Amino acid sequence: MCDGAECGDGSGCGDGTGRRRQRVGNGTKPRPCVKCGQGRAVVVIRIGDAFCRACFHEYFVHKFRAMLGKNRVIFPGEKVLLALSGGMGSSAMLRQVQEGLSREAAKRLRFVPGVIYIDEGAVCGQSLEQREQTLSRIEALLQETGFPYYLASLEQALELPGSILRRGPGGGSEPGPSYKSAVDGFIQQRRQEEAGGDGGSLAAGLSTQHGPIGDSHTCLPAAARTEELLRLFDSAETLTAKEELLQMLRSHLVLHTARTQGYTKVMTGESCTRVAVKLLTNLALGRGAFLAMDTGFVDSRHGDVIVVRPMRDYMAKEIAFYNHFFGVPTVITPPLQAKRREKTSIHRLMENFLLGLQVDFPSTISTVYRTGEKLSLAPAEANSEQQRCLLCLCALDIAGEEELALEPTLVKDTENGAESRAAFIPLLCYSCRLTFKEMVRIWGGSPGTGARARCPQCPLSCRVPQPRCQPTCALKLSAGAAGRGQAGEVPSLRYEGSAASCR
Repeated sequence: MCDGAECGDGSGCGDGTGRRRQRVGNGTKPRPCVKCGQGRAVVVIRIGDAFCRACFHEYFVHKFRAMLGKNRVIFPGEKVLLALSGGMGSSAMLRQVQEGLSREAAKRLRFVPGVIYIDEGAVCGQSLEQREQTLSRIEALLQETGFPYYLASLEQALELPGSILRRGPGGGSEPGPSYKSAVDGFIQQRRQEEAGGDGGSLAAGLSTQHGPIGDSHTCLPAAARTEELLRLFDSAETLTAKEELLQMLRSHLVLHTARTQGYTKVMTGESCTRVAVKLLTNLALGRGAFLAMDTGFVDSRHGDVIVVRPMRDYMAKEIAFYNHFFGVPTVITPPLQAKRREKTSIHRLMENFLLGLQVDFPSTISTVYRTGEKLSLAPAEANSEQQRCLLCLCALDIAGEEELALEPTLVKDTENGAESRAAFIPLLCYSCRLTFKEMVRIWGGSPGTGARARCPQCPLSCRVPQPRCQPTCALKLSAGAAGRGQAGEVPSLRYEGSAASCR
């Protein structure tokens, strides 16, 4: 406590409210832009990074161009398919490509874009009217871009050929053309076109050379296909398996469109926030060996089609501000429905965990993202097609069946389609096995039977299929399991009289 003379301003410290008011008053002053120093800052990306509207736009555009220029994966004149989901990240990516191909751009992009949108409303609980409205909005948005576009529904993934499960040609050990030689060839071609009086053909072709491809109008698939798709998703018992199944069907449909239409690159709009969530989620799902492919800038597992993620350097906050300031339209599709509001799936649980940490520790997501950048692609590469997973095309990370806890699921008898399942599961990686282990109805069983059945003599949750579990077996707790069971965890069990192990 002091009087006004000691403080020097005659106000007195009192309980400190005077100094608090002074700090609040100083904090309300408008901050200048850190780049130009003249404009008033309208957005603060990080502490000390306050930008005005014009400088923020320039910063956002430069970041996108620098990501493409630094990696040098997309060659001039190459056909690139933009995967549009209608969300913030993919919509901002589409706007960046539009501005980069415009005549007003200082350094124009040199690739030929196309756009694909996949309607997932059938599995997200949307009615036919809502799906038609969403497709109409997306089609109107894509027609304004002038790019060739492709409208597809998730039901079409059920009609894909078997070649989608095989790695395409290319992407091997043989070196391809260098980026410098590709640029030199592109410049020489442009000079020949200008000399021949056709100098503006490429510029016009980038924006208007194609209209809608095929039957791209707002038509929905047959009701029988929709019911078949819903039955497929209903066969998955957990929302985690449904999320993985949706992602697999979506990627297969995009890959098939890229191959049939002649695209060699696919762009996705995954942000830094989404990449960080995906990195930890895949760790929990047993995909640790494939993190470099699943979250890196380049994903070359498909061979002839390479997936790139140019938006992975942007935080979700940056993308949201960019879309708000510059009027980028978005079309949001509801997520998969769940009966529970909390802990619905591993994906959403990990997202809530990271976003909750980000509130109190603003460097959480960037730290996870930078850690993932240090991962190497070498462990995920395979030299032969026999070493790849049938569904995700990553290298098989299964060394020996006898050493795995999943060995009891490889049933050998013919009841309930177990023979076909036993032949199919060894072709999958560890993560894909966990996903399709949940899809009990696909293998001729029903909920509560098959891979997720409970042993009639087992008081705990037994993962051993009923045909392999002996009703007269003697349960024995492993060492230390009794103590863990008292803490609420399921102890590890070993069944005598059976070759299976219940873990």
